[in-house]
Amino acid sequence: MAQEPFTVAIPDETLRDLKERLKRTRFAPDFANDGWQYGTNLDYLKRLVEYWIDGYDWRRAEREINSFHHYTTRIEGIPIHFIHEPGKGPRPIPIIMSHGWPWTFYDFHKVIRPLADPAAFGGDPADAFDVVVPSLPGYGFSTPLTTTGINYWRTADLWVALMRDVLGYKKFAAQGGDWGALVSAQLGHKYAELLYGVHIHLMVPLTAFLGGMPDRSLYGPGEEGWYQRTATFFTEGSGYSAIQLTRPQTIAFALNDSPAGLCSWIVEKRRAWSDCGGDVESRFTRDELLTTMTLYWATQSYGTSARYYYEAIHNPWKPSHDRQPVVEAPTAAAVFTKEIILMPRRWAEGYYNLKRWTVFNSGGHFAPMEEPAKLVEDIRAFFRPLR
Repeated sequence: MAQEPFTVAIPDETLRDLKERLKRTRFAPDFANDGWQYGTNLDYLKRLVEYWIDGYDWRRAEREINSFHHYTTRIEGIPIHFIHEPGKGPRPIPIIMSHGWPWTFYDFHKVIRPLADPAAFGGDPADAFDVVVPSLPGYGFSTPLTTTGINYWRTADLWVALMRDVLGYKKFAAQGGDWGALVSAQLGHKYAELLYGVHIHLMVPLTAFLGGMPDRSLYGPGEEGWYQRTATFFTEGSGYSAIQLTRPQTIAFALNDSPAGLCSWIVEKRRAWSDCGGDVESRFTRDELLTTMTLYWATQSYGTSARYYYEAIHNPWKPSHDRQPVVEAPTAAAVFTKEIILMPRRWAEGYYNLKRWTVFNSGGHFAPMEEPAKLVEDIRAFFRPLR
């Protein structure tokens, strides 16, 4: 399977059409929603849309994105885009980093270079990685996706082909959050012999979409409030998931037509799931937010990114073995306490071959964007003895 160099180059016409659509937005009436309790706040959305029209510079973002080495390939007929940054050190090991929803590959842009070239960021060159950051199938430039059944456990199979057959690595590390945590855990379940280890910053069982979350009694000292936070997410914050698990195409038509609607759908999650204290721009600049929005918009990938949920429940996970722990590869869990789901250590010790457990008192769901330095150091420390 060949890889081809790739340059991000959104056509001018796409950008002109985007601005025209934004200018013609018909905003929904909103009232008594200062705390976003009903969802995205109108005043904030208007300000963000106005900046998208008159202040945001996609071409500057595009130049930054293109400062990394991009490639595309096809695996089982599926288009796959990825960044591949060779490490600078005496013995870099490869690591594949997988994002989630509503993320893109861009969410790793603050950690790629520190992992690939530690010495340039005050670190030890012995900790260098060859960093591979793909776009999940159906996300960003891994489009158009026209194959059904592609979900997190199928993506793990594709990543093995990418790392071994396309890039030629015999052994590699895996890292991720959100969907990327499930992809990485599946790699550690099915392909443990190929992995140095797995580093995740969202813990959920591979059967998450079939039920089976842990009991309150498993939460121990230092984990006070974790069960309630997790339960609150499922009762108050998971409506988006119900839609995307069941009828993703219905809403895809709306969000593929209205960039302001797409922005509303995504920015609410960036605010609710991050450690921002209600001020989303304390964790993401407006430019960072709008780069994410523009990547979804320009690639018309919202629909297939949402179908990733549908395929998780309609093409359910099947175990590759019945041994314990389920994830046999050495595993590290980085726990950012403003995460949407917080699992107990007692559960993790039974489910994973857990070798490292680190709790961070700041940071939420988007760790590579929110706390990049902490994440980088935890990844380096975990894999240091496994090289």
